[in-house]
Amino acid sequence: MKELVEMIVKSLVDHPDKVNVSQLDGEQTTILELRVAPEDLGKVIGKQGRTARAIRTILGAAGMKMKRRYNLEIIEKV
Repeated sequence: MKELVEMIVKSLVDHPDKVNVSQLDGEQTTILELRVAPEDLGKVIGKQGRTARAIRTILGAAGMKMKRRYNLEIIEKV
């Protein structure tokens, strides 16, 4: 899943080398933390959060097949 999110986000941003996805595994849920360059944050979130919602929908559908829940957190680098 981590690779899937990385591939999707790298195709959206201007600085694909600054995309970083880390994975935190829990009992039933896996949290994917996404970090991008500050100037690319708007591209990942999209208008009214549509792009981020679409990525989360893909994660949810893929997680159903794996019988696991995935959460995507977009973290702003400072």
